[in-house]
Amino acid sequence: MEQIRATQTPSHDDELGRAWEALPGHSYSALPAAGLLPGYSSPRVSDLIALLGSVPLAGSSGELIDQLRGLEELKSAITGLQARAAVAFDHAQRAEQAAAGVPASEQGQGVGAQVALARRESPNKGSRLLGLARALVTEMPRTLAALESGQLNEWRAMLLVKETACLSVEDRCAVDEELAPDTGTFEGKGDRAIIAAVKAAAYRRDPRSVAQRASHAATERTVSLRPAPDTMTYLTALLPVAQGVAAYAALTREADTARAGGDSRSRGQVMADTLVERVTGTPGGAAGINLDLVMTDRTLFQADSEPARLKGYGIVPAQWARKLLREPQGSKRQGGEHQADKASGLATGQEDEASGLATGREGSPVPDRDFTVWLRRLYTAPGTGELLNMDSTARLFPPRLRRFIEARDDTCRTPYCDAPIRHIDHVLPWRSGGTTTPNNGAGLCEACNHTKENTGWNSKIVTGDKQGGHTLQISTPTGHAYVSKAPPLPGHVRAQPLQSAPPVAMSNECAVDVARSSSGQQSEPLPAEGAECGSSGQLKPRMAGI
Repeated sequence: MEQIRATQTPSHDDELGRAWEALPGHSYSALPAAGLLPGYSSPRVSDLIALLGSVPLAGSSGELIDQLRGLEELKSAITGLQARAAVAFDHAQRAEQAAAGVPASEQGQGVGAQVALARRESPNKGSRLLGLARALVTEMPRTLAALESGQLNEWRAMLLVKETACLSVEDRCAVDEELAPDTGTFEGKGDRAIIAAVKAAAYRRDPRSVAQRASHAATERTVSLRPAPDTMTYLTALLPVAQGVAAYAALTREADTARAGGDSRSRGQVMADTLVERVTGTPGGAAGINLDLVMTDRTLFQADSEPARLKGYGIVPAQWARKLLREPQGSKRQGGEHQADKASGLATGQEDEASGLATGREGSPVPDRDFTVWLRRLYTAPGTGELLNMDSTARLFPPRLRRFIEARDDTCRTPYCDAPIRHIDHVLPWRSGGTTTPNNGAGLCEACNHTKENTGWNSKIVTGDKQGGHTLQISTPTGHAYVSKAPPLPGHVRAQPLQSAPPVAMSNECAVDVARSSSGQQSEPLPAEGAECGSSGQLKPRMAGI
């Protein structure tokens, strides 16, 4: 710990001095006169922020380019200082945890999450940034020097660290010395050139470790899904090279065959449609899954333009949401008009009654496809948009209550983490008297739920929020607090409460939970555009069917 501090403390003044000199028209000697480095000791980050706020834009084109270059070097220097600070924080936390009696195997847990909150990043990114900092400060000093001098940015420093991760500490230091990034080795080089140089140096140093890393990579194969613009998604598969090439070749062959046979779809459309059909086993695409679609009653029945929210994706246009429910899935093969076969949605507010609406019979909008549409009417509280509270004596959240909280929170409630919800957990723990209710429940990803169980982490519900909505506060072992708000539900606009608000528990604005699935059930078709929601607006303290 003392060694880390010894290498860090003398550099504080130099870092701030270099940052000042990087800006046109400033010099290091002017800092004491500006009151920023009195006696050249204990400069503060807030001083640098104030300094930057006083820097005017340059007047000529050439000076503006110089200013851009200087600011880029400043960013790199700050990144280097952040790395030193992160490592010092890691050592301090481990020392404090050891003094508190935390087992050695558990020391350091939660450090990456705290780094993430401080840098306003996701917990996963925070752990990677902490790993980068450790490698730079303790094992790759010349790469760190290149970063601090502006010859590398954070991303390219990350590339060097990543490509040497399989090496021992000694070999990694040797590669760092061989490449000598601080001498301008990578000046003018792009990302690919840097990766190639590091890979070659790493392989020369320890070919066995590099080969083992390649072998281990096959165990990390996975499939991921992330949103894309305009109600599209990126479905990504990380595969061993032989399998990936074989899968791509099969799709291209199918596309070439279809195009040769007169298919009007583009090559890319045929490949995409073939992939979906072969994975799901149905011509139209997805079957046997739920797509949680959150929309207001006005959007569903009255052709309102208020957007809907699709679980796992985000905001979608109102017209697209209605089309998903009304049009056949897979009956139109041309033009790539394939959509999900089965959709369900949970909308804003308290549930009234659930009713099934089948449209897969003769005379329905979809005569060639049987499915069931389920509607649930729910209501939002005026001024807050919160859903109905529901008490439970169970320690575990029952399925309907879990679905309720998932609809409210949408993604993990940890600030800056937008990972999918995997766990529903108590804000105030059960062992401390916490109740199993919507107000005391929060949706979290698996990593964040485990992190909050570490020593020094606490959560509590924030009451009296003027803007309303479910709000909780997360406190870290250092005493820093971060506020998390549930996202506003479709149709809800944050508003200041009235001075003398009447004691009304819920508004009568209706929103709809829509579920769609294959079924041979015979009942009424989905109401046409313009139909009205037939709710009474009465508060009913039950949530049957969620």
